[in-house]
Amino acid sequence: MKRKHNFKRLAADIIGVAMALIIFGIPFVFILLNSLKDRLESNRLAMSLPTVFHFENYLTVLENNNYQLVTAFKNSIIMTIGAVIVLIITGSMAGYVLQRRKDRITKFLSKLVLIGLMIPTAILPTIWVLQKLGIYKTMFSIILLQTALNISFTIMLYQNFMETIPVELEEAGFMDGASTMKLFAYIIFPLLKPVTATVVIINAISVFNDFTTPLYFFPGSENATVQLTLYNYIGQFANSYNLLFADVIVIVIPMLILFLIFNNRIVDGMTAGSVKG
Repeated sequence: MKRKHNFKRLAADIIGVAMALIIFGIPFVFILLNSLKDRLESNRLAMSLPTVFHFENYLTVLENNNYQLVTAFKNSIIMTIGAVIVLIITGSMAGYVLQRRKDRITKFLSKLVLIGLMIPTAILPTIWVLQKLGIYKTMFSIILLQTALNISFTIMLYQNFMETIPVELEEAGFMDGASTMKLFAYIIFPLLKPVTATVVIINAISVFNDFTTPLYFFPGSENATVQLTLYNYIGQFANSYNLLFADVIVIVIPMLILFLIFNNRIVDGMTAGSVKG
């Protein structure tokens, strides 16, 4: 019986890996191969090895528009790091309070967090508010917007994980004279490492790969992010798929490596708060 169960699990794993390779692996290999071809060969869009490997395509993409892709990487990295830091600080504190306190206000706030997952961004009113505040098209505003877009999911992750932390630890800390902030900083937050790793990876990938938010709220060539360079290159390299695909590979590789390295931590952090006891 156990051997039969193990066989079914193995078969399911093999099928899952095969489906992942078909859905994600084949398109990635197709893009990678065509990014290494010359213009004429890549325009055939064939799934074949290049006749001659043109690694200089990547250098051409980096040098294009006065190294716009380098500037875009800088903007995307600053935006991602800034938003993730704010999300960790605000999300962990809010999740802690919403999970530990059981009054009407926190119940109402918990419902607001759920509503935040469903309400879409109001583009024109948001632009108007940012202009009135004098922060439109600034890095500060785009970090705040990315935080607002991802804060609800982040709070939910922290709130669920907080259920696994015994209340007795806090009671002991209070008895030793620790203030609420010290208790959170030195006792609670270090215990949130698994879910914090999940928050970092999921939000980093989400913010780094975001296209619409920078398009509407962070316009301008000097404010370009990596996804916007792809949007610009679709028109510029419409007849040069090798350069377009090279830009896709350059954009995808950093987040793909991050995801592959920390994939297990993502799963651990999201499931840790789902089981009690």
